[in-house]
Amino acid sequence: LGSILQIPPGEGREFVIAGQRITVFRPRSGGLYATQAHCPHRQGPLAEGIIGGTTVICPYHAWKFDVSTGKGLPTNPGEGCLRTYPVRLAE
Repeated sequence: LGSILQIPPGEGREFVIAGQRITVFRPRSGGLYATQAHCPHRQGPLAEGIIGGTTVICPYHAWKFDVSTGKGLPTNPGEGCLRTYPVRLAE
């Protein structure tokens, strides 16, 4: 995808890979995580969400997801999970 410097710590960026929109997150706590690009609730752009630790908050309706597992957190008013993708940092 390019340099890790494209994604500032504490943010996410959306990419298109093989026709799929994904968001790559770089939490301030370290690591890289990739999920589907949009919230399953109302298609909110997750790259614009707030990320703290491994939790991203959708900018539309504040649904929360763990970007490391894709699981929706108990605060979500309904069920929902994110599709996750493996990430590898190359030298």
